[in-house]
Amino acid sequence: MSDFKMSAFGMNLSPKLIIAIIVLAVVGYTVFSAVYIVDQTEEAVVLTFGKYSRTEGPGMKFKIPLIEENFNVPTKVVQKMDFGFRMDNQEFLGGTTEAARASYKDESTMLTGDLNIVDITWIIQYRITDPKAWLFGLDAKEKTVRDISQSVVSQLVGDRAILDILGNERESIQSKATEMMNVLFSSYGIGVLVTGTQLKDIFPPEGTVKAAFDDVNVAFQDMSRLINEGNETYNKEIPRAAGEAQQAIQVAEGYATERVNKATGDVARFKAVLKEYQRSPEVTRNRLYLEMVENVFAGQENTDLVDKKLGSFLPLKQLTGRTGSPSNVAPAAGGTQ
Repeated sequence: MSDFKMSAFGMNLSPKLIIAIIVLAVVGYTVFSAVYIVDQTEEAVVLTFGKYSRTEGPGMKFKIPLIEENFNVPTKVVQKMDFGFRMDNQEFLGGTTEAARASYKDESTMLTGDLNIVDITWIIQYRITDPKAWLFGLDAKEKTVRDISQSVVSQLVGDRAILDILGNERESIQSKATEMMNVLFSSYGIGVLVTGTQLKDIFPPEGTVKAAFDDVNVAFQDMSRLINEGNETYNKEIPRAAGEAQQAIQVAEGYATERVNKATGDVARFKAVLKEYQRSPEVTRNRLYLEMVENVFAGQENTDLVDKKLGSFLPLKQLTGRTGSPSNVAPAAGGTQ
């Protein structure tokens, strides 16, 4: 037996070499299966003999081969679920095709609060927050999420009139749907958090009624546009008017300050003149008179001051042609004018 050799692939292999190769293969498989990688967007749930053991974060991790088993769950990724259509059936991202809506009428057709039929497509965005609960909390995970979301949106649509759904209740439905779904998911303990709900398309009933609802929808859009234009004009005009008002206030305050200062200066000047008048009344009176005459005739030329009591007067001019300043002409004896 020791001389027995077998040929494989044109090589002579001894039983010892075959056993060594098998041992190395088993060891390699064991080492390879003991290492697993958890991505940055994932968490790993580790089971020991099929029972939950622990949850591991991102990085290179180790487990006991054939005893422990890992399941990577994308907990850091926001996932999306479509209702009433599927993204693959879309003509473009902004809307859905008739074929796409017709394929999922059971999800999108709903009854409103005023007994009208409406066709609504929407999207939810969710994130897995508890990988253990997500893996073992329920079996039909996607179906459960779909059923809860569809039930919540149907309830919110059924509480409102169709005109409100087409108009100003859109944002309210989205926010309340997200809140109600999170409450239900938390109560069921499936480890899912809805981060957003977006209503895509809202279609009124087909037929002759659809044209009337289209007109209503256009009217709502025109109303929103006019409101936005009014707010834009308001935001542009109010700051301008406020600036003009502030400028007028500053001008008025400057004028008031100027007038007060002038009045204060006049009062101080009058008090100074009064003090001088009390000391020398005659001198002060003549000086004031001369200052007044000078101010009155400051812009006049060729002006003569004549005593009104003068009976006859032969006007004599300076032969040089130069006229004296009124301030240099003394009043004639017997009166001042």
